[in-house]
Amino acid sequence: MKIGVSIRTMGPQSTRGIITECALHAEQVGLDSIWLAEHIAIPPEDSEGSDGRYLDPLITLSYLAAKTQRIKLATGALILPYRSPLVTAKLVATLQELAEHRLILGVGIGWMRSEFKTLGLNMRKRVSDSEAVLEFLHQAFDNDVVELNEQQFLFRPRPKRPPILVGGAPPHAIERAVKYGDGWLPMGMSPEELKPWIEHYREAANEAGKDEPEVVAISVLPTDDVAQCRDLCGAYKSVGVTTLVHSQRYDEAAELKTVMDKLVPE
Repeated sequence: MKIGVSIRTMGPQSTRGIITECALHAEQVGLDSIWLAEHIAIPPEDSEGSDGRYLDPLITLSYLAAKTQRIKLATGALILPYRSPLVTAKLVATLQELAEHRLILGVGIGWMRSEFKTLGLNMRKRVSDSEAVLEFLHQAFDNDVVELNEQQFLFRPRPKRPPILVGGAPPHAIERAVKYGDGWLPMGMSPEELKPWIEHYREAANEAGKDEPEVVAISVLPTDDVAQCRDLCGAYKSVGVTTLVHSQRYDEAAELKTVMDKLVPE
């Protein structure tokens, strides 16, 4: 099981210096991946901890791609209904090429009603809008010549498509992961909660011809208790999690760096 870490792109911790220091340390100690969340428009009443400040994940990962060499760069998760299919595909392809194929595309359908309202989007259409983006991503990365709105065009650059991990709760997110993704991205679920769903997902994925689907779990690990943390990591591994991503709040880079040092032996 690989270990990743979530880097905060919100609030006062989202400065260039703190983000850079955390990303470089994650690579230095040998973690597998760094993960960035997405929000676009936070209302004042929901701004505790972020003060409404969020960096765009794709632009931030582009910056970090130039600062790092090996570590995988992941969105966890990019909210698909907020984005048009072609523009999203172009941004993803550009980042994937410039990052030398280190991108992992974790995606979701969104949940914050106020953001949908701000963007003028119908939240009831978030599933169909998300699936439209997923369908176009596959079309674009599979073909040099793509058609949209009855117009053919060349989709370039066209690097190898990054792995797509579909986030969300079961069973619907699992169905989308089987149809469109290379893996499932559950968040905040315990090993006990995940076990039957991972078994269900793997069975459905195998029936669809996907032999080695990924399961990337995002969780808050008890890093203050080494034994408890080790046991929990082992539990996630035993139920079939292939990558475990630690996510926590921190004020300074030094806090997260200390935690990363603890995670490596796990």
